[in-house]
Amino acid sequence: MTGNLFILSAPSGAGKSTLTAKLLEQDKNIHLSVSYTTRAPRPGEVNGRDYHFVDKARFIGMLKRGEFLESAEVHGNHYGTSEAWIRAERAAGHDILLEIDWQGAQQVRRIFSDSIGIFILPPSVAELERRIRARGKDSEEVVRRRLGVAADEMSHAAEFEYVIINKDFEEAHRDLIAVVRACRLNYSRQLGRYPDVFKF
Repeated sequence: MTGNLFILSAPSGAGKSTLTAKLLEQDKNIHLSVSYTTRAPRPGEVNGRDYHFVDKARFIGMLKRGEFLESAEVHGNHYGTSEAWIRAERAAGHDILLEIDWQGAQQVRRIFSDSIGIFILPPSVAELERRIRARGKDSEEVVRRRLGVAADEMSHAAEFEYVIINKDFEEAHRDLIAVVRACRLNYSRQLGRYPDVFKF
């Protein structure tokens, strides 16, 4: 039985990474796709766990060889997902979670039409700005750029099958688990997983 392919997208500051971490902690049946990126590691990030950190020359070489399922340039850095890894994991029956932006989601859907899109929204633009500023990491220029990008990203929410509004983290987490579980109960997937049960 081919595993589910979940796509999780959100503007920066909506809580996507925190929701992903808690989902993976509680659900060992989902494997996170580790993207390749040209950006420098942040404090605490580990190569191969958080990202595959590569230089631009290697990334461009992989891109030219068609190794990426999807790729995008975000804030001046390149990101890409290994297509071979995704295919192998799904063929083994593993559910996969992709943490990518809306551009990457569009590319993935063109190849895997059965992928399941989940978009995380903040409760308001004002709250999103508060969260970005609360990080205390970015200059005013960077904050303004991130908010501009976020507005464009949020305009693509309608392209996703599910939308979770992250007003309360615990509720948003429960919603994310509910989506994953419901997708696993889809008729065709249950039929593929338990064929004998359907021999009436």
